[in-house]
Parts: sequence; structure tokens; C-alpha cells
Amino acid sequence: MKILVTGGLGQLGQSLQEVSVSYKNLQFIFTDKDDLDITDARAVKQFLKKHKPDGVINCAGYTAVDLAEQEMAEAKLLNSRGAAVLSEAASGVDALMVQISTDYVFDGRGHRPYSEQDSAAPKSVYGKTKLDGELEVILNSTRSVIIRTSWLYAPYGHNFVKTILHKANQGEALRVVCDQLGNPTYAPDLAKAICDMLPFIPPKTRGEIYHYSNEGVCSWYDFAKAIADIKGLDCEITPVMSKEFKTAAARPHYSVLDKNRIKKEYGIEIPYWRDSLRRCLERL
Repeated sequence: MKILVTGGLGQLGQSLQEVSVSYKNLQFIFTDKDDLDITDARAVKQFLKKHKPDGVINCAGYTAVDLAEQEMAEAKLLNSRGAAVLSEAASGVDALMVQISTDYVFDGRGHRPYSEQDSAAPKSVYGKTKLDGELEVILNSTRSVIIRTSWLYAPYGHNFVKTILHKANQGEALRVVCDQLGNPTYAPDLAKAICDMLPFIPPKTRGEIYHYSNEGVCSWYDFAKAIADIKGLDCEITPVMSKEFKTAAARPHYSVLDKNRIKKEYGIEIPYWRDSLRRCLERL
């Protein structure tokens, strides 16, 4: 299979590059915004007609959650329009479209893990534009799957793990919210799961949604404490409530994802979040 990956320089894109060497049955074409503007319909159609991929994994997206509240047009262009353009072009060459989405499509008012059948009700511009992107994929693709993930981090790029490490190493006292619960996701684990799935996705699959995150549940405070503990850092980390830590975009207070479907249908084995965090920190 020949697979086009957009957003190749992002956390998941680089993680796919890392794990791809273990998948000899998959041939990857990695692109980023300088190689391919996913909002340019003509350019995308030409690129796909030239390369004729069997699948497209859309890792590109506007992910600045707070800034999106001000830059709504930019977020919508990349997260919604980009998904529409890619899925339409993928359909033109009969390629499978794999759209990466987020736990932010939920309002976070629940108290049990969210399944793929639960109603989406995003509270932020970021969440709304990502949900719009899901709908565009369902409408414009002939073959597609949507994979929602949460709290993504990797040895690459900017993320919570690297921010906590940097501040702790600088001796800063940290205040981290303790009333938002979810699942951290180590991007190389997600990349491996996607590669394991690709050869076995049925040809007529369209608009099927799957959830993937590491096993276990924690708060952002728990996550920060685990980072410091594993690295043996002596730093002050204080738990605070969300109301004490104002952000432009509303965060879901509970966005734990139910992964039973992806485990049952594709036999995906998902590591525990602390084990994956330890593997990441060993590399950092």
C-alpha cells in the first residue's frame, strides 16, 4: 500500500515516519505545508493524481486551542476545509481517507468513557472545527475512517510533557489543573496502531469512527507529577481547579475515551499511559 501523510512534521507525522521502517508492506509519502497546501483543492487533486496513493492519513491541523478562539477563520480553513479537500481528492483516486480527530468534540460533562456512538457537543472553536472536519470526511469520501485521540505527546514538537520538563528543569514552581480527566496518548503508539489497522480496513468502509488513547485515566496534575517522578525531578507542583487557571478556550472536564471498538475489531493492544510516558522520557 502507498500511503500519503499530511502534517508530516507534526507529532503524529514524525511518529509515523519513525514506526514506518517496521512496515515493509507500507510505502509512505510524507508531506508538510511547504510540500502540499491541503486547503488548495487544485494542488491536492494534482498531487494525488500524480502519486495515486492507496490511502491518505491527515495529520495536518490547526491545534493552537486557545488561539483558535481568536483565529476562527484560520482554524476552520485548516481543520474543516482541509479535511473536505483531502477527502474529495482521495475519493477521486479511490484512496482510503484516515482523518485524525480529537476528544475535544465532546463537551466533557460525562462521567463514563466516551464511545464512538456518544453525541458530540464541542465547547471550543478548535473542537467545533475538528468536528466539522469529521463531517466533511463523511460527506466527501467514498472510503474513510476517523480516529479520535487525546492529550497527544511525543519526543517531537511542542507538547505538555516537554513543557513540564522545561519548567521543572528551570526550577519553576508549577500549578497544574487537577479537575480535568482524560487519557494521555504517546504518538508513536497511535502511529503503530494506525499502521497495524491499514491493511485490514474493509474496502467499503466509510465514515467509521474509532477512539485511540493510552490505557488508564489521569488528571493533568497526575500527568505532571508522573513526569517529575519518573525523571527524578525535585520541583513543586501544586494542584489547582480549572476556575483558577483561566484559558481562552473551554476544556472538557472529562474526556476519557472508550477504546473497546478498535481493540475488538483490529486486535490492537494498547499500552498503559505511564509505561508509554516512561519510554518517551527515556528518549528525552
